[in-house]
Amino acid sequence: MITLLIILVTAVVSFFAFSNRRLMDDLILWPPALSRSREYYRLVSYGLIHADWSHLIFNMLTLYFFGRYMETFFTEEMGPLGFVTFYIGALIFSILPTYMKNRNNASYRSLGASGAVSAILFAYVLFSPWSSIYVFIVKLPAIIYAVLFVAYSIYMDKRGGDNVNHSAHLWGAAYGVIFSIALEPSLLPRFIALLSQPRFS
Repeated sequence: MITLLIILVTAVVSFFAFSNRRLMDDLILWPPALSRSREYYRLVSYGLIHADWSHLIFNMLTLYFFGRYMETFFTEEMGPLGFVTFYIGALIFSILPTYMKNRNNASYRSLGASGAVSAILFAYVLFSPWSSIYVFIVKLPAIIYAVLFVAYSIYMDKRGGDNVNHSAHLWGAAYGVIFSIALEPSLLPRFIALLSQPRFS
């Protein structure tokens, strides 16, 4: 239910922001709004808006497929609000390095739930590293996808120029892994054991 609620709220807010520039400007991560006006809510609200329909749909589909699985884990470990706590934490953690780097850059803006979605995806990989993930029509083991995702994100973050916050993807992925293991330390030896027993199908 929490996963579906997050998807619903994000889709509705993004939909209205597509045609409402004022709403977009009020929610987007714009560093001077935090440093000058203390609008710290933007560390979360930026994840409710997206650049376009493809950006929104890709993030929400990924959240739908993997969020339902991880919601069960976080609810069992942390209670009814466990998953939403994890999700909000992922939004904040994934964007903080970007904010610190650009805190004096008045021309910088960032939006989208990609950092939090990366956290969910990488937490899932801990649980099921050999499950299938489809990238368009190509089927990959989750662990291989994760390695390729990290390598690509590091490369593009250094290269720049594509108007995508790859840093948020990387920090979100790190958050998903670190938070999950801190919450349930047995996940790490279990993950290592699963890696030694490939069962890709």
